[in-house]
Amino acid sequence: MTEPSKVIHVRNVGHEISENDLLQLFQPFGVITKLVMLRAKNQALLQMQDIPSAINALQFYTNVQPSIRGRNVYVQFSSHQELTTVDQNAQGRGDEPNRILLVTIHHMLYPITVEVLHQVFSPYGFVEKIVTFQKSAGFQALIQYQSRQSAISARTSLQGRNIYDGCCQLDIQFSNLDELQVNYNNERSRDFTNPNLPSEQKGRSSQPGYGDAGSMYALQAGGARAGVPVAFPQMGNSAAIAAAFGGGLPPGISGTNDRCTVLVSNLNPDKIDEDKLFNLFSLYGNILRIKLLRNKPDHALVEMGDGFQAELAVHFLKGAALFGKRLEVNFSKHPSITQGADTHDYMNSNLNRFNRNAAKNYRYCCSPTKMIHLSSLPQDATEEEIAKHLEEHGPIVNTKVFEMNGKKQALVLFENEEQATEALVCKHASSLAGSVIRISFSQLQEI
Repeated sequence: MTEPSKVIHVRNVGHEISENDLLQLFQPFGVITKLVMLRAKNQALLQMQDIPSAINALQFYTNVQPSIRGRNVYVQFSSHQELTTVDQNAQGRGDEPNRILLVTIHHMLYPITVEVLHQVFSPYGFVEKIVTFQKSAGFQALIQYQSRQSAISARTSLQGRNIYDGCCQLDIQFSNLDELQVNYNNERSRDFTNPNLPSEQKGRSSQPGYGDAGSMYALQAGGARAGVPVAFPQMGNSAAIAAAFGGGLPPGISGTNDRCTVLVSNLNPDKIDEDKLFNLFSLYGNILRIKLLRNKPDHALVEMGDGFQAELAVHFLKGAALFGKRLEVNFSKHPSITQGADTHDYMNSNLNRFNRNAAKNYRYCCSPTKMIHLSSLPQDATEEEIAKHLEEHGPIVNTKVFEMNGKKQALVLFENEEQATEALVCKHASSLAGSVIRISFSQLQEI
């Protein structure tokens, strides 16, 4: 056992665990003088006022397994006898107050734009600039206030809070940058002191990176937006695509495909039908027509709204498991599906997802996952009712019901991707207590 210390080392601190959660765990044992979250390592260092308080806490948690939000955490004495400034800056950027905040958003179930961030942070003072970007740690933003005191107030009030109920948790640190450079006013970056900046880049594909404590944050801020309509003329909604992907495109997507019809093979002909295929493929774009091939009952043709949407479907669904089969998804030699008795027409279906909120739907495109997201639920829907509606498709590991903007939604975690995919294709647009529910894949790893 490490020599007793008033500094306690906590491990397995997940991103869903906030500073307040840890404070509540240890405050019964005495006054806590310092707390440092080591997010990159899923750890924390916590300093009690004296060694007896720390000993009492560890003796108690030797017999009782400490748990926060359903996650076991593990505690021991730290090798540090005292938390110093160096320790507090162990994340590479620390607690030295600055007017620029580095914000990481965990459990980002919904898209976060410059406008959303401005709405959240502006009550604490005048926000001069915001830049957003995607890193391995997740979605991040740099927020520059006019004054340092405003940044301190915002961090004190917002650290660990959720933007929306149950998701989009704020992890806020002080940046060591002196000034943000913003060249474009768009969904990814904004200079509120200079409204006359252009909204798009001409020619170049990225802004200079931002260095923060030795790390380079490459900002795709606006990216190739100016070139999207020219380079990809077949995209039906280039503005939405640019807004969704910050001017770039997802890895593996060229954006140059002009074939709209997809050939799906290795289907389970006993269980598949046109509506189930619609429910799956409509995650990646609007569906015009679907045709099951009579002479090849495990084959189908799906005509998408444009070549970009067809490319998303081929990229994300190739090899997906459904009804005991691995789907083969490729571009068809047929430019379109001709009308006929065997053709199902979905062109005017109000279930096509990309007629509204196209940018949001593009942003959520992904391969099938174990987790599905349910929306348009009845306001009084319970976890038990939702589980009962879906349980025929496989064992449900976890369920969470929450509200966003006053609307009831849910996350449901299955044991594997195939079960979640089956639930989606069978129950999207089904009725639950009189409400037609919507289902999509969630990119969250856990509830």
